[in-house]
Amino acid sequence: MQQTILIVEDERNMRMVVRMALEDAGYRVLEADSAEAALARLAEPDLAVVLTDLKLPGMRGEELVAICRRERPEVPVIVLTAFGSIRSAIECMQAGATDYLTKPFETEELLLVIQGALRLHDLMLENQRLHAVVSDARPRRRLIGESAAMRHLLDEIMQVAPYRSNVLITGESGTGKEAVARCIHERGPRAEQPWVALNCSAIPRDLMESELFGYVRGAFTGANQNRLGRLEQANGGTLFLDEIGDLDLPLQGKLLRVLQEREFSPLGSDAVRQVDARIIAATNRDLQQRVREGAFREDLYYRLDVYTIRVPPLRDRLDDVPELAGAFLAELRSEMGKPVAGFAEPALAALCRYAWPGNVRELRNAVERALLSCRSELIEAKDLPERVLGDGSMPANTAAAGPGAEGMEAWLEEEERRAIIAALAASDGIQAQAARRLGITERSLWHRIKKLAIKVERTVRE
Repeated sequence: MQQTILIVEDERNMRMVVRMALEDAGYRVLEADSAEAALARLAEPDLAVVLTDLKLPGMRGEELVAICRRERPEVPVIVLTAFGSIRSAIECMQAGATDYLTKPFETEELLLVIQGALRLHDLMLENQRLHAVVSDARPRRRLIGESAAMRHLLDEIMQVAPYRSNVLITGESGTGKEAVARCIHERGPRAEQPWVALNCSAIPRDLMESELFGYVRGAFTGANQNRLGRLEQANGGTLFLDEIGDLDLPLQGKLLRVLQEREFSPLGSDAVRQVDARIIAATNRDLQQRVREGAFREDLYYRLDVYTIRVPPLRDRLDDVPELAGAFLAELRSEMGKPVAGFAEPALAALCRYAWPGNVRELRNAVERALLSCRSELIEAKDLPERVLGDGSMPANTAAAGPGAEGMEAWLEEEERRAIIAALAASDGIQAQAARRLGITERSLWHRIKKLAIKVERTVRE
């Protein structure tokens, strides 16, 4: 059966050239000279790919991309853009486009991009069919929590998972960025393909290139045989690059080539190898600041920043602490063989009011420490690390209130107010700076200020 491609282009000559090239390649072609006209074609049942110009009369190409993503998520969208509008194309990819072509382009380049989009279309259809026929026996949900912040995070994961687009995951240390990356991989069309992770800050700098790209025999002293790098190991699947902000500048240039050309050369070889791996990167650093400092390449940043997911710190989702602590307890007591049933109410209250600067990782360590100390059926407050008890203890009259009770809510609200006021004072009332100090978005800070009726005063200094 012929695969159907929709061309959305207001220039008649360009539309005719593209149509002829696609028809010669055996495709069925539909045409539209505006985004509005294209909307009526989206209902075509056999539609496999949309190829659209960015500059259209009336509704712009960016809006069309968003509508296609919402109405026909299984249909990849390729955008056409002039040479000077690469930034606009990247913004379209953030909105859901799968690829872009820069005008002018060769017929071979057009067909290559179309073929890639069709493969993605087939994979997504097959993925839908498999989900409809069988239920996956593997545990798919690696992220725990029902808070609003976690629901938003899971929505973002589901938004980006079906595509091959690069993803940048940001967040503080210990928030679970690798778990988010793994969840994206497992919920996408590459779930059955390799998952390979590499921590850019854990490998010595002089070994990082060979670890990433591999090497051939004789490349250096001790290289007695060929070795595949992590990139080639991930071919067909996903390569997760943790702490990407710590990657050296020379290697950043080589990684950029992989993202642009989808090819690389092992250390000690001039042979060029093709690779098809989805790149998911993570960092706890401010990459834009690193770019300004000259420590991170701007072109690599924009290649990685096709879609950004921010993982919230644990202090922004304290409602999830009981469920997280319970999951860690179940996991650890099985490993240790200790028959501990759960947490006493004062212990759980202490866990829920602590700020968790080390985030989810610190919570797991605290549960492990408490399990080691516990000598009864329940973990008591005395079994918890001292920092958890001392860095946020409630007044005596509210300590017995427990999670979710009125006294606990009042205490948490007062602590939040103090933290915001302190951050604003340290930032001379500048909300953007205060938000960065608190590790939250400026919009989130604005809502908290309004909710808590905090008066913001701007300090003027000479």
